[in-house]
Amino acid sequence: MKKNLLSIIILALLVVNIVLSAIMMINVTSASKKTAQLVADISTVLQLEIDGLPDTSTAASVSQADTAVYDLATELTIPLKNDADGTAHYAVGTVSLSMDMTHEDYATYSDLSTREGLIKDIIFDVLGNYTMEEAKANASTVKAEILQRIQELFGSTFIYGVSFNFLYS
Repeated sequence: MKKNLLSIIILALLVVNIVLSAIMMINVTSASKKTAQLVADISTVLQLEIDGLPDTSTAASVSQADTAVYDLATELTIPLKNDADGTAHYAVGTVSLSMDMTHEDYATYSDLSTREGLIKDIIFDVLGNYTMEEAKANASTVKAEILQRIQELFGSTFIYGVSFNFLYS
């Protein structure tokens, strides 16, 4: 009789242990999700890219000494594509273009201030095709698309990089 009673107590403690382990796993999982969301929110506010370092394969051939950076004069407020639930979002920030000073077309186009409206139009058009989540997740794709459209506009590759710092709301 003692053996059966001891086996029942051990079985009851085993069941209690499994239940408490399950409760603990649920709590740890939800806390982990909240921590990941907090880190994502902080990185968005600080304008950090979680995906790692940006792709520098196109910029590797141009040295910093041969690079001129053109900052668009004003901060841009760009309406983004509405989310699935119809919520409107905006991207607010600045854009910079990296230009190769040794390129043959640099002398022709070095003063971009006269063409800033065309460049802004391209940026508005490209970013306006993305939702807030897509723009955040695919920043390198957005930059590449903007760069391609700007290079098509000028018919030249003297502009080899696009950088932007946007806050999304």
